[in-house]
Amino acid sequence: MSLLGFNFIVQSDSRYLNVEIRSDEGEICSEISATSSDKHSWCKISRNSDLCSATMENKSSNTILVDGAEVGNGDTAVIKDGSEIIPGPDREGFFSYKFQIMSSPETSQTLLKICVDVDHAKCSICLNIWHDVVTVAPCLHNFCNGCFSEWLRRSQEKRSTVLCPQCRAVVQFVGKNHFLRTIAEDMVRADSSLRRSHDEVALLDTYASVRSNLVIGSAKKSRKRANTSTTMVDQSDGSDHHCPQCVTAVGGFRCNNNTDHLQCQACGGMMPSRNGLSVPQYCLGCDRPFCGPYWNALGVTRSSSYPVCSRDTLKPISEYTISAIPLLVHEKNPHEQKITESCIRQMGRTLQDVISEWIVKLNNKEIDTTRMTLNHADMMTAGTLVCSDCYQKLVSFLLYWFRISIPNHKHQQEKIAGMVMHVEHSTVMKIMLVN
Repeated sequence: MSLLGFNFIVQSDSRYLNVEIRSDEGEICSEISATSSDKHSWCKISRNSDLCSATMENKSSNTILVDGAEVGNGDTAVIKDGSEIIPGPDREGFFSYKFQIMSSPETSQTLLKICVDVDHAKCSICLNIWHDVVTVAPCLHNFCNGCFSEWLRRSQEKRSTVLCPQCRAVVQFVGKNHFLRTIAEDMVRADSSLRRSHDEVALLDTYASVRSNLVIGSAKKSRKRANTSTTMVDQSDGSDHHCPQCVTAVGGFRCNNNTDHLQCQACGGMMPSRNGLSVPQYCLGCDRPFCGPYWNALGVTRSSSYPVCSRDTLKPISEYTISAIPLLVHEKNPHEQKITESCIRQMGRTLQDVISEWIVKLNNKEIDTTRMTLNHADMMTAGTLVCSDCYQKLVSFLLYWFRISIPNHKHQQEKIAGMVMHVEHSTVMKIMLVN
């Protein structure tokens, strides 16, 4: 049996389920001995403020052994990772439990303290805290997405190169910086005086055009290659961003020196960044670019010079099919996944049936999407175009809602009750049943 866990721990006695606690404290009700089917409340475990230990209170009439020391009724003991707990005065007839603490990525983020001067987190264009921060390369200066997007637009109208607004170095790439965005948002939450007005933020967002990594059209790289005499020479062909429209006009469009390019996240090929097209270039779930739909709409096929990926790298949610539960479902917990598979099978349904049903609910706005781990969650519908990675995340989200909607039927109550809990706490405490 175990307390609180993102990961399933295999027990020495497979007849009994792990006990999971996902709050700051929990009372343990479980089998006391191998010969008894009765459940008894025998201890309460509370998380300590140091996140590295917990306090166990004896709630039973028996003496409990904690690492060999006796803990009487109503008494408490501090337990740490690896502590052995026996819910009785001796080992005869009593299970042995192992207490474990596991830290999730959220815990690490909580414990990590980064000191950043507010003045070092300001956009040099608007002189405010970064909003939707982007980073330019190779100088690595940071700006608001809207501020730099407007700078980029004006620069490309006037000259062939784009210079960094802060240091005037030639900009070759620009992309979103999600790490700095989190820091900036934390600063604004900590100091409300740094917060901009809703109107200002809305205006800034209308200017923002950087959705993924952009290769600035004027950037040229010198590549070194070995010649027949093994000496190294600088070579530049004048363009390092090859796509079919760099060489010839396709669909009435041809790239020029000011055209920004996107690198496909599936095949690594390049395509021009074209706003306002009816042909999609980005996954709405992760904002990453995929070239399949774009090139297929123009009738361009893969060649030895230009990689082109399948149209299916980016397609509507409703067009995906699924036959097996993805690995990441239920926090990659195979035990929970097996329970979900069993529930679907007992209902006489397939996984595709369940997902299709919940996609309809998503489309009808019957699901709270605030906890969905995808961008633009409030805009998701059956027709939304997403990549396969984001579709699997969506499946994980929908199966969570499927599980918590299942009633505790007579034959399912013991198996399902209390096992579907949303992960809201970052520190994980576990007790593992051992021999």
